[in-house]
Formats: sequence, C-alpha cells, structure tokens
Amino acid sequence: MAHKDKTINYIEFPLNDPASTKQFYETIFGWTFQEWGPKYLSFSGAGIDGGFNGEDGTPVTSPGTLVVLFSNDLAAALTQVKAAGARITREIYSFPGGRRFHFCDPNGNELAIWAEATP
Repeated sequence: MAHKDKTINYIEFPLNDPASTKQFYETIFGWTFQEWGPKYLSFSGAGIDGGFNGEDGTPVTSPGTLVVLFSNDLAAALTQVKAAGARITREIYSFPGGRRFHFCDPNGNELAIWAEATP
C-alpha cells in the first residue's frame, strides 16, 4: 500500500488491558486485531490503521487526543457502547453539522462517535 505524504497514517493508543480492548472494539466496531506480543495490538477495519501500545507503560490520561468515529445510527452506537460497559463521558449533543457523544474505552481513552445532522 502506498502512503500519502502529510496524512494521518496510524493512530496509537495506550494499552492497559489487551483482552478487554480487543473484545470491546471487535464487538462494537468489527475491527480485527493482530497481536504483536503481550503488550501490543495493531488493528484494522477502522478506516485508518492503528494500534494499542502497552510496551512503554505510558499511562492513559484525559483529556488527550480525541479520535472521532462515524456512525450512520448514533442511537444504536450509544446503546452498543453502553452495553459493552463503556463509561459515557458526554451524552449525545448537537453541534453544527451533526450530533455526537463521548465515551471512555476499557483503557480510559476518551473517544467520540458522531453522525450527520438529519434534515
């Protein structure tokens, strides 16, 4: 695969719990994982490649970089995220162009999911 200059190529999150992280993202988003030892997972199927790195023991802190995922059905996404045990940090709210909510994954990383505004 050719990489495009000056574009986001990879996203890496801190990792505390490989098993819970893998189960969470597989269940909610259908991502697939490659294990690279006990403290590193790479993922695909997210629209961009990335990984979860526990090799250096970097603690998860908030706020940090906010990765925003897209969903065609925001209410269903919220239901799935809650059912998977994620902590919702900001319930669904509107912003120009859409609506979104924020949650923390099993490692404590905060992410958001958004959907376009409906006419």
